Amino acid sequence: MHDYEHLFINHNDFNIIKGNKFITEYSFGTKTAKHLFCKNCGIKSFYQPRSHPDSFSINLQCIEGPPEIKNVVYFDGKNE
Repeated sequence: MHDYEHLFINHNDFNIIKGNKFITEYSFGTKTAKHLFCKNCGIKSFYQPRSHPDSFSINLQCIEGPPEIKNVVYFDGKNE
């Protein structure tokens, strides 16, 4: 279990401020999703999901002072 809480952010609203050199990418299966990890610690703080091609999924667990979440959608990863 990853304890990953998805927060979808449009590509235009997302910028990496520092540490880009520590990010590495992994893809499997259809190679559509791009799983991005820290090369040093292995944490997956964000990734490019297949389900939202115009957005990144940010791991809410990795955000200091996260925004108030107004819409929560539960899914099991298999059924949409």
